[in-house]
Amino acid sequence: MPDATPETPLLVVLSGPSGVGKDAALAELRKLDRPWYFVVTATTRHIRPGEKDGTDYIFLDEATFIRMKDNNEFVEYAQVYGNWYGVPKSQVTSGLEAGKDVILKIDVQGAATVRGMAPDALFIFMVPSSFEELQERLSQRMTESTPEMELRLNTAADEMKQAGQFDYQVVNRTDNLDRAVADIDGIITAERSKPDRTPVRLL
Repeated sequence: MPDATPETPLLVVLSGPSGVGKDAALAELRKLDRPWYFVVTATTRHIRPGEKDGTDYIFLDEATFIRMKDNNEFVEYAQVYGNWYGVPKSQVTSGLEAGKDVILKIDVQGAATVRGMAPDALFIFMVPSSFEELQERLSQRMTESTPEMELRLNTAADEMKQAGQFDYQVVNRTDNLDRAVADIDGIITAERSKPDRTPVRLL
């Protein structure tokens, strides 16, 4: 049986450095029978093998993305590694208005922007067990060239320094994704049960 729909829904911001396993964790969280609404981020980057448009990302051409940006249709947007990423406002408001906990996976730069617009959101930061583990994951993924890989690693090192700004940190160890997913699920369950939660509003 799924949990009852929460009266005061959460906006859960899941972030962390590139390669830490955010997409894998999100895929497993989707399999849980929970009253959650998963925000789909829009991007101009090329679709990767196995990804589905509208499920993993909303893949847009740059002209469409810029038009939406100019029309103020994003909660936040940023250019990362040469590609645009943005969170459509309609994705967040639809979930909250339906009374569901809204799950938003976003990069660290975007999380900082969302924090300014929704300070009552719940911020969770995924970290690897070590920086060497993160290097290994990125090298195994092999979706970037060497210069791009170096850029991601340098950026990841800076992003991990911001982990203390988040409400919770979840360690995602290699071959132990289930534990990280269980930790995230437990955090959301615990936060939902708090009687004095402040309703989330986008400022």
